[in-house]
Amino acid sequence: MAHMSRIARCLGASPEEVTHDLLEVWFAHQRQWGQETRRGYRASTTGFFGWAHAAGHIPIDPSTKLPSVKAGLPTPKPAPDRIWKEALVAADARTTVMLYLACEAGLRRGEVAQVHTDDLREGFSGYQLLVHGKGAKDRLIPISDEIAAMILAGPGGHTPGRGDRGFLFPGADDGHLSARWVGKLCAVAMPGVWTMHKLRHRFATQAYQRTRNLRALQQLLGHASVATTQLYTAVDDDEMRETMLAAANSGPRPWTRWASSAAAVVVAASAATLASHAVSLVP
Repeated sequence: MAHMSRIARCLGASPEEVTHDLLEVWFAHQRQWGQETRRGYRASTTGFFGWAHAAGHIPIDPSTKLPSVKAGLPTPKPAPDRIWKEALVAADARTTVMLYLACEAGLRRGEVAQVHTDDLREGFSGYQLLVHGKGAKDRLIPISDEIAAMILAGPGGHTPGRGDRGFLFPGADDGHLSARWVGKLCAVAMPGVWTMHKLRHRFATQAYQRTRNLRALQQLLGHASVATTQLYTAVDDDEMRETMLAAANSGPRPWTRWASSAAAVVVAASAATLASHAVSLVP
């Protein structure tokens, strides 16, 4: 809806007036987009106009010949410790709860916006949270006692007078704050260009590095594919170095002979340089 609303505002035309050329020119002017953003807008456009044409609302589908956009391979960029600590210092009580749900439960901004006190469960092994994910796909995930306490306190836990029942972040969007507003509040607290979604990357990276359980992480993040989960987990620099050294040390080691030869060359060169300096000093 956000994608199509923006396209409608920019084009200033009704759906039946939109042509292929108009769409193609508009897409071409979005030079600031990354590959995934362009891919997302194209998917929204073809989905909307394809539906409108099939339902008989428009005579032709102007999006059928839009060039395809290949999926990119984004590099995970989890928020480091410094960013996490600075965000907590800058955030107010309400935003702090949002940050914790993203960083220590791995929730998306839209999922954080919809957290309700009724979503808290007490399982055999501890507290659980019913998360309302993308595409109306709910999932039940374990959460820490600290996160559970924040939810149990309700909206009044961070904003006095709000009570201890209902949506954790009350607002005008079906009773709760919009995903966009939740993301904006967290972005204001985080320094520089860091966003709330990078806290989700941080959660994924730390969880994987400590457990190596990609399938469990997939379920926690609510991904349909393990391949998507892999895009969220950054490889630790120490792990890459350890892997490199393991490969480098697996074969015969010519190092000693090479090092001895190299050292002999360096010594000879140094001796020659000293000799030439000594000659130049003779009157």
